[in-house]
Amino acid sequence: MNPIQQFEAERAARIEQLGQDHAFQAQSRDWLEQSMRKQYVYNFSWLGRPIIQNPIDIMAVQELMWTVQPDLVIETGIAHGGSIIFSASMLELIAACGGNLDAHVLGIDIDIREHNKQAILEHPMSKRITMLQGSSVAPEIVAQVHAAAKDKQKVIVFLDSNHTHEHVLAELEAYAPLVSKDSYCVVFDTFVEDVPADVFDSRPWQPGNSPKTAVHQYLQTHPEFEIDKAMQHKLQITVAPDGFLKRIS
Repeated sequence: MNPIQQFEAERAARIEQLGQDHAFQAQSRDWLEQSMRKQYVYNFSWLGRPIIQNPIDIMAVQELMWTVQPDLVIETGIAHGGSIIFSASMLELIAACGGNLDAHVLGIDIDIREHNKQAILEHPMSKRITMLQGSSVAPEIVAQVHAAAKDKQKVIVFLDSNHTHEHVLAELEAYAPLVSKDSYCVVFDTFVEDVPADVFDSRPWQPGNSPKTAVHQYLQTHPEFEIDKAMQHKLQITVAPDGFLKRIS
């Protein structure tokens, strides 16, 4: 075994052990719950735009983007734009390393506020971004996204808008089929199912009505996807437990 293979084997063994470390997993869930109560994820920016994501999950998405090297990134939920700026910057880096020069991000939000829209359009990464305003599950929006994905070979999807069961399930039905083999559909905020309801007492989603319940229902009839458990075992602290869905067929 050469040194690179040895390093990879040792890392895989550590990740497997983490998957069996229930005490550490409980500590990680507790930390995540407290961090959400303190709105920790609102503290960070990517290339100047607020990115409402856990920094550990940002690292995970970076790994997926490099592995998949997508031609198209589909994201539901734009907010301040940090996440689509992040995806666009990753595509820019991948292009600089020999990847697709024309790779693009398609962001969807029901309400793209004018000040955020203008800041995104003025950003250097805007050349790789298209924004659609409307419900991510509206037929006309879904049709536009499918048209944009028609000739793409490698597609990755990030779902991070309305986190109710019904909405996320509709997003999965609409966009997961666009994911290319060996790529991912990442469903964010599945952790809603794992924390007390009062963490989100002003929101319509809560345990029993969450992205995770939608994921589990979707997977019952879609064996072409499986949960990448190794990813959440590696991360431990993630807003997307059971949300890293890999297309295997």
